[in-house]
Amino acid sequence: MSTEYTAARTSIRTALILTLFASLFTAAMALTYRYTKPDIDAAVAEVKRKLIAEVLAPESYDNALLDDVVTVVAPAELGVDEGSLVYRARKNGEPVALIVETRAPDGYGGGIDLVVAVGADGRLTGVRATAHKETPGLGDYVDPRKDPNKASPWINQFVGRGLTGTDTSGWKVRKDGGDFDARAGATISARAVIAATARALAYADANQHRLFDAKTGERMTTANAGAKP
Repeated sequence: MSTEYTAARTSIRTALILTLFASLFTAAMALTYRYTKPDIDAAVAEVKRKLIAEVLAPESYDNALLDDVVTVVAPAELGVDEGSLVYRARKNGEPVALIVETRAPDGYGGGIDLVVAVGADGRLTGVRATAHKETPGLGDYVDPRKDPNKASPWINQFVGRGLTGTDTSGWKVRKDGGDFDARAGATISARAVIAATARALAYADANQHRLFDAKTGERMTTANAGAKP
């Protein structure tokens, strides 16, 4: 038996063994995922419910909010290239609020992801940052859990705010001639959050009817989610 033949058999046997182990490992991972996915999905849903409860009172709606959702592709307005989720809150079948995912691309440390809840009356019921890389101690005040002012967190000043038509001129920090406070040394973060919130509010208000009327799971673009009829 030649050396070349023996080497070839060894290589084939090794390849078969590796293939077998890879197949078994893949099967084991698939099985694990299959049995753990419900728990993972439930945990993710619970995190979302808790976050939404911070911007919209749970008793204000009675639908399965996490299932009543559409995806909106409107990068210019919402800052999310891959599409933003919009959850629809209803009570007795009537519109209550839209919870919109948006992004401020121009934070001091980069993008700031937000959820913005807009009531059917066109006023904000809450805003929360879901992810950011702002400087600890300065930019952290966009998260009320880290804001040292527990009695009146900075981000709560958005509650009850609305737009007069499409006018967003007042949606600036006071030092820029606007209506919003900003913490010392963190004006860039404040500007970014205020501007992104204003864009999301304007978008939700202008497209409220189509967003509520869209089929669950629908993927909408700026073109097919145009202004109010």
